[in-house]
Amino acid sequence: MTTAKDLADYHQLVSDLFNWPNREEEWEQYKLTTNQIAHYNEYGYVSGIKLLEEWQVDVLRGELAQLMDPKHPAHHLFYEFHSNESEDPNSVLFHSLGHWRIAKGFHDVLWNPAFVMAAHQLLENKPVRFWHDQLFCKPALHGGVVAWHQDYSYWTRTVAMQHLTCWTALDDANVANGCLQYIPKSHKWGLLQKPALAGDMDGLKQFLSPEQNKAFNPETIELKKGYATFHHPLMVHGSYANKSERSRRAFVLNVFADGTLSNTNDELLQGVPAIPKGGKMQGKFFPLLQ
Repeated sequence: MTTAKDLADYHQLVSDLFNWPNREEEWEQYKLTTNQIAHYNEYGYVSGIKLLEEWQVDVLRGELAQLMDPKHPAHHLFYEFHSNESEDPNSVLFHSLGHWRIAKGFHDVLWNPAFVMAAHQLLENKPVRFWHDQLFCKPALHGGVVAWHQDYSYWTRTVAMQHLTCWTALDDANVANGCLQYIPKSHKWGLLQKPALAGDMDGLKQFLSPEQNKAFNPETIELKKGYATFHHPLMVHGSYANKSERSRRAFVLNVFADGTLSNTNDELLQGVPAIPKGGKMQGKFFPLLQ
């Protein structure tokens, strides 16, 4: 029986999906503008960043269809795999972590120059290290919610808070099929308690002050496939159900600035050797991207 190859052993491109710049001037085309960075700092996010061409989206969609099969020969390499995290058959949310270890395209999106440059800039020009990936898929007609939450509320096992999330659409995402929504400027609210990710959409609101509830005015982030949005680790965000006749597929890349430390003696991700509390986040599973 052939042993599945663990792509976490490779900290560089392994396919022809992207071209890594060889000269400093080749990075210029990928840089965010001063206004885009200012928007991120003020509102907690910056959206409409093109990361993929249509043919690259098609490659990733093909890989996704294979990855969703629990009988995939490399299935054991996932950190988490939820065919339906909500557990309600009428409200389906496929969610997984660790697919970068399995599929070449989803491995190489970590080294997409457009992603790496934007992440480097938004992390105040610090070196960027990979944290973990996610897939979120809402099928047509009965796709479930992702409840309002802050990403860092699930990541306090790492410190300091110098993280960043990038959400990339593999389908055109709009209100009808459950696009991402933000609460602008909520990244300035401090760390809140965490709700169940696929539970009550408004579960977070019980932890908000009257002033925060008053300022709870969602902004929809509609994106064409291949486009991305970046947000702060304390940004309150979520997405409603998909009742449309179109699917809503997306992948997420989570990163942090180099120098982030483990804040636990337990596993940081399922199946990944522990990094003792206070130890630097590095090694095979947390590669330096730039």
